[in-house]
Amino acid sequence: MIDVIRFIACAILTVAGLCCLVTGVVGVFRFKYALSRIHAAALIDTVGITLMLLGVIVATGLTVASAKMLVVIAFLWLTSPVSGHLIGRLEVTINDELAQDAEVLDQEYVQQEKI
Repeated sequence: MIDVIRFIACAILTVAGLCCLVTGVVGVFRFKYALSRIHAAALIDTVGITLMLLGVIVATGLTVASAKMLVVIAFLWLTSPVSGHLIGRLEVTINDELAQDAEVLDQEYVQQEKI
């Protein structure tokens, strides 16, 4: 009975992660503006891969491999927002046509970043 519950939990987590990954990939290809694409890609990293790895952890049980997967999840949760922020900041810095692509609320900040 426990194996059936473990399999169902594993399947639910894996399918939920797969749905997040598919949605993120569609978003990356569908959005035209770079900052929107970065947002979709960040969701793929943090939510989709985390759910997939949690599904694998449930399937394998508590082992050394599952502890390593938890470390990978922690690493992704720490690095993905930082890399998304840096890429977004680079886009704001180098895109001269930012006002055409998006609504710029703080024009002074954009000019300060370009210096």
